[in-house]
Amino acid sequence: MTPPEHQRGSDWLARGGLRPTRQRLVLAMLLVGDGRNRHVTAESLFAASRQSGERVSLATVYNTLKAFCEAGLLREITVDGTKSYFDTCTEDHPHFYWEDSHQLTDAPSSELEITRLPDAPEGAEVASVDVVIRLRRI
Repeated sequence: MTPPEHQRGSDWLARGGLRPTRQRLVLAMLLVGDGRNRHVTAESLFAASRQSGERVSLATVYNTLKAFCEAGLLREITVDGTKSYFDTCTEDHPHFYWEDSHQLTDAPSSELEITRLPDAPEGAEVASVDVVIRLRRI
């Protein structure tokens, strides 16, 4: 990896207060090293790490993604009960889920209008609202 990718990954880990272990740094560089936002699954990040020549186990990828989420560096988007995507853009925004390619992409926030939410049950508050719009090609 080039020095700018290394620096971006290192800075990103520091923002989350995470120690830059070798595995975390490798995965951070793959996630944010080029400066672009992305949506990944654990499996796709594992494959990318293998393709880059790095040796990181799938279990380590899962554990590291969980740590990145807990540190506020990633946002987990659950598409269905079995498929999670991890988004490097942690700001609230909607997503398109393409059913044919199983890809998650950002949807334009400016076109989404939520005018009212139901009241949360007593003793609870709304923490966030995830909007995933499922698309099927015609």
